[in-house]
Amino acid sequence: MSFLRELWRFMRVRKKYWLLPILLVLALLGALIVLTQGTAVAPFIYTLF
Repeated sequence: MSFLRELWRFMRVRKKYWLLPILLVLALLGALIVLTQGTAVAPFIYTLF
């Protein structure tokens, strides 16, 4: 949790708000890959990429 707090402070102080959408998309893609691993949905997800 401290990592997220420190990252938010960095973005706020340095005015790097454009990093937020990139980090959110990366987190969502990572969660999608983790959640679909070993399920029947996996072949359909991998065809998207």
